[in-house]
Amino acid sequence: MTTTSPSDADRAAVAAVPQRVVDAWAEHDAEAFAGVFTEDGSMILPGLYRKGRQEIHSFMAEAFEGPFKGTQVTGRPIDIRFLGETTGVLITQGGVLAPGETEVSPERAIRASWLVVKEDGQWRLAAYQNSPVNPA
Repeated sequence: MTTTSPSDADRAAVAAVPQRVVDAWAEHDAEAFAGVFTEDGSMILPGLYRKGRQEIHSFMAEAFEGPFKGTQVTGRPIDIRFLGETTGVLITQGGVLAPGETEVSPERAIRASWLVVKEDGQWRLAAYQNSPVNPA
């Protein structure tokens, strides 16, 4: 597959998508988190599949009050590819930080695939999936 040479602005905007998720998580803002996704975006986590912005919002709202309460998330792009003018793929490495942690523990370290699309001038997440770096 041939990749497209993106503009510097598009490259920067795509590289910034994970930070939008990090920022929403830092505020435990399920609406901002879900807003990074396309209306029909999907999120796959180990044992979990959610499709659509509303399902993602509902899951994250509950998670921020439950298992993710007090946590932060981190992630940095380790690969960015453009598949066309309005489609790209990022691979990130990071994970969930428990309260007080500054480094992701080995049991919470993940790598993730992000399929991003440009809609109305903004890069959004069409599909997200993560997997443990160190499977049990």
